[in-house]
Amino acid sequence: MPTYVVTGSNRGIGLEIVRQLTQSPENTVLALVRNLSKDHSSLKSLASEKTHILECDTSSLSSIRDFAKTARSTLGDTKIDYVINNAGVNLSEQNSSLQLAPDDLLDTIKTNVLGPAKLLEFLLQQGLLSENVRVQNMSSTLGSVQMSLSGLGRATGYSISKAALNMLNAHLATDLRKAGLKGAVVIVMCPGWVKTDMGGDGAMLSPEESVAGQLKVLQGLKDEDNGKFFNYRGENVPW
Repeated sequence: MPTYVVTGSNRGIGLEIVRQLTQSPENTVLALVRNLSKDHSSLKSLASEKTHILECDTSSLSSIRDFAKTARSTLGDTKIDYVINNAGVNLSEQNSSLQLAPDDLLDTIKTNVLGPAKLLEFLLQQGLLSENVRVQNMSSTLGSVQMSLSGLGRATGYSISKAALNMLNAHLATDLRKAGLKGAVVIVMCPGWVKTDMGGDGAMLSPEESVAGQLKVLQGLKDEDNGKFFNYRGENVPW
């Protein structure tokens, strides 16, 4: 009976992840949203006895810390088997490297890089992570230096944050094991170009197709996959 944590679950890819996970009565899901006071009717329609909608603003250290404590009281002695760091922002999407907005870049990094790091840190402090936890950090081909050099580059601030997330992932792949989670496997995932509010109407993939692929990869991870960069089809993405 696996337990999942999914950040940014109120819409788009995160909402679809929760929808597919809740199709199995075996799964316990902590579905995280930035603000519980907002309308989350689509997410609430998926709620069940084993699905918990909890508040966690991944741009706020205090919110992440409070969530970790809430998760502890919610789960008791149950360990978390999967963490999906899906929440992210794409600010100043049209800006090139010659037009970076400093505040937007810092806010993007706070949410897209520091948020996933602190979520794992605080969950570890609460003793909630399984020794064999699987962690999926949501990245993008825009975070691939090699692919950006080939002319893919756009959304510079977002791209920088995802490249930083990829490096964070490399460190987490080692550090979680050093911290005692000897079977932990940590990956970065490119979901593809998905038809969401962030991806836009011109995107190629439906959320259903992307998420089905992602979950197949995540649930099939092996020890030797620790630290790797995959796409939703299970193919390696160049760094």
